[in-house]
Amino acid sequence: MNIRSTTRWRGAFAALALAAGLQAQDLKQFEKRVTEFDLANGLHFIVLERHEAPVVSFHTYVNAGSVDDPKGKTGIAHMFEHMAFKGTDLIGTTDAAAEKKALAAVEAAYDALDVEKIKGKRADKAAIAKLQGALDAAIEKAGTYVVPNKYPQIIDENGGVGMNAGTGEDSTTYFYNFPANRVELWFYLESSRFLHPVLREFYKERSVVREERRLRTESDPQGKLVEQLAATAMIAHPYHVPPVGWASDIENLRTDDARQFFEKYYAPGNMTISIVGDVDPARMKALAEAYFGRMAKRPVPGPIVSVEPAQEGERRVSIESPTQPVEFIAYHRPNQNDRDDPVFDVAASLLSGGRTSILYKDMVRDKRIALAAQADATFPGGKYPGLFLFVLVPAQGHTLAENEKELDTMLAKFSSEPIDEAALARVKTKTRAGVIQQLDSNQGLAQLLAYYHVNYGNWRVLFTGLEDIDKVTAADVQRVAKQYFAPRNRTVAYTYQPAEKETKQGDSK
Repeated sequence: MNIRSTTRWRGAFAALALAAGLQAQDLKQFEKRVTEFDLANGLHFIVLERHEAPVVSFHTYVNAGSVDDPKGKTGIAHMFEHMAFKGTDLIGTTDAAAEKKALAAVEAAYDALDVEKIKGKRADKAAIAKLQGALDAAIEKAGTYVVPNKYPQIIDENGGVGMNAGTGEDSTTYFYNFPANRVELWFYLESSRFLHPVLREFYKERSVVREERRLRTESDPQGKLVEQLAATAMIAHPYHVPPVGWASDIENLRTDDARQFFEKYYAPGNMTISIVGDVDPARMKALAEAYFGRMAKRPVPGPIVSVEPAQEGERRVSIESPTQPVEFIAYHRPNQNDRDDPVFDVAASLLSGGRTSILYKDMVRDKRIALAAQADATFPGGKYPGLFLFVLVPAQGHTLAENEKELDTMLAKFSSEPIDEAALARVKTKTRAGVIQQLDSNQGLAQLLAYYHVNYGNWRVLFTGLEDIDKVTAADVQRVAKQYFAPRNRTVAYTYQPAEKETKQGDSK
């Protein structure tokens, strides 16, 4: 499953929102096709009728991600996402009662092993080997009751497509599409995995997640660099935690950790489900009450209270790598609900939104010192204050120091000189028209409706966001750039090749 939720990139969603506005013509017309309701347990539903084809897209949005991982248990949000595809007490097992006893035996064997391991230097190596053997045998026995991949198999056999999930910093999402005549099956399957999740094959899947980290982070220089950037820029706030988790935490996750995370964060009131396609809203509500109404109401967890202290000087971190040098430069910025959020989106588009953007024309096209010079308005998430990110990749014969110096020059101009009104108008027009085709899919709309409801309290921000973008002025962009793109507010992460001497880039300026 994907560990990076597509909803994390606020700028992309702004564009999607604008395109949605174009297709729907206006909010009032769009509202006529939307039905919203809450179940008694707090679960919120958004239903959008689109009868063009007999298909339906479903999107389940859980308002919890890696930012909510408990200390020492990083990666557990991601692990539960994997577990949600393992089935239920009725799906994925040959004998539920026997499997339950076998899984309990696995945990008992693991507990006994931990008791010995915790002794440290006093631990008996022979005893550890014996206990490890007992654990392996218990896991093997529990596996004999498993019907592999039964949950996704049922979806495939009934015409389901696009099944996937994603764990990001701020959220966990589950989604797929069904023929319109299979909607009740979706209600049964989706409600069952949150009513009766069975954490079967947990330790097998834990190994899969550990390998995922090895491939995507430990064996990938850019993956390592992203991780180091977040860990260096974010000291107090859990945005410094990678969604996949830290290696040692993953290796020690237990089923109780996943169960506790589920009980706390998968409360119905912390979940939103959007349904888009050839459906009858009245029937959707009746099915929702029949299936999801069975979920018990639980307290909704509060937000993260840790606040990242103001940065009081530039921070730098580097990684040795034999690959193409790359540099990330990040500036702290407020969260997505700040009044300047659309200004950051516009700034990112002006700076790196295609071949007419400022950085592309200067660094890539004209001076040819960079292969890429890009900006991202929101990293790593938007729910809490995060970062405005620049990515620099030098061209052959040019250095990171040279690229960084040029970026500094361009940002100084961006902050002090008037923003070109024609360029600003182009950015707004391009944002409006850029991704209309992506909104042809029910799945795209389902994703957006749930995202905007959870993150902004109202899916209608899909449309009011248009007005926010239109209201951004050249003076706004200059003000925000001057306020946030300051050297003391930035963190720099870069790679260098082993043959090179590691030097402070600032010394070469």
